Amino acid sequence: MKIVTRFAPSPTGFLHIGGARTALFNWLYARHVGGVFRLRIEDTDRARSTPEATQAILDGLKWLGLDWDGETVFQFSRAARHAEVAHAMLAKGHAYYAYETPEVLQRMREAQKAAGKSIRYEGPWRERDAKDAPPGVKPVIRLKAPTAGETVVEDLVQGTVRVANEQLDDMVLLRADGTPTYMLSVVVDDHDMDVTDIIRGDDHLTNAFRQSQIYKAMGWEIPRFAHIPLIHGADGAKLSKRHGALGVAEYRKMGFLPAAMRNYLLRLGWGHGDVDIISTEDAVKLFEIADIGRSPSRFDLAKLTNMNGHYIRAADDAALAAAAEPFIAEKLDRALTPAQRERLGRGMAGLKQRAKTLVELADAALFYCRERPIPVADKARALLDGAGREHVGALAAAFGALGDWNEAALEAAMRDQIERRGAKMGDVAQPLRAALTGQTQSPGLFEVMAALGRDEALGRLADAAK
Repeated sequence: MKIVTRFAPSPTGFLHIGGARTALFNWLYARHVGGVFRLRIEDTDRARSTPEATQAILDGLKWLGLDWDGETVFQFSRAARHAEVAHAMLAKGHAYYAYETPEVLQRMREAQKAAGKSIRYEGPWRERDAKDAPPGVKPVIRLKAPTAGETVVEDLVQGTVRVANEQLDDMVLLRADGTPTYMLSVVVDDHDMDVTDIIRGDDHLTNAFRQSQIYKAMGWEIPRFAHIPLIHGADGAKLSKRHGALGVAEYRKMGFLPAAMRNYLLRLGWGHGDVDIISTEDAVKLFEIADIGRSPSRFDLAKLTNMNGHYIRAADDAALAAAAEPFIAEKLDRALTPAQRERLGRGMAGLKQRAKTLVELADAALFYCRERPIPVADKARALLDGAGREHVGALAAAFGALGDWNEAALEAAMRDQIERRGAKMGDVAQPLRAALTGQTQSPGLFEVMAALGRDEALGRLADAAK
């Protein structure tokens, strides 16, 4: 049997962290078993579903590297098929027309509340003939749910979960205006898409009981369910924006790498021993639903940031420079020139050692991409006083005379000048750094000069010596 999983978000907002993790787990399991991963946009809430939210979901999945198989399914476009199934259950005797008006239903709920009973539909139309229907009332179609026994879900994460059928009332399948309900649409779509495994948040666990009854009423095979615990904040409270629960697009803007985000989301509820850093390739090989824990995981922005720093340090320099370039261009408010792009690539090895996000990396890399004369910060400008400028001028002459422009040759030339001038290293190095970068801190000076290249470095020194 071909394993088919799916991710089925509602386009009423951004792709949030919980949704991204659900998508990742479905994607990993499908790829692990050589199965199929499908995407369905559940856009039946027409008042709240927006094209912008749909695009944000698609963009978020693409950024995360979670590719799906086949065409994207849009649930609203399948409303006629959903209604067809509701009428099929009606014909089979597993559903019925119910003619209560909203006022009657409200009185029913108030009476139950007054009697201290749980609020549930009591099914007065289960066995009544449609000829008794009140005039002018358009009926809904309700599932004729079993009233005795229990519904059992063998959940791959939660284990065996049971509910007494008397606690489940006859839910609406088709509204009076002919539109299907969420419960019906989900089941029909999962069946028609050949979904074999439903991996989703455990806030949907109660839905599994009702959806199982629809499968049984239609004589369809019930998929395997795996309800994963929700994500909490670092303090154990329900995850919210104050914990960093932003949309995936926001983490992209904050400078996180997709590989780091995949790794971190993987570790929120799934584990492989004590190993934290797991490549996507290894995750595909290792992922098993049985390794998902039952306890809520805790989202910690600091841990995500540290993990992102690891991925930045391990990244290929050219690929990292390309990833950082849009952030730099935004800060400069212009595109980089080919020469600036080359300098950025040459300097990336030293830049990436301390950065934890692409934003931090872009800030540190700005000096490589400045146009001459580069701006100089106030603290750095103070180093370029009379003595500082004199040191810079002498160094510029010494560097300009070099045949080889590499770190070793540059360092030897500088040490020779320091000895000749009887100066201290700091007295010479700090003005040199200010002249080359416009800052008081940077990667190693000889690394910076090598990355800048002869012409750019000497040009900056000449600017500072004037």
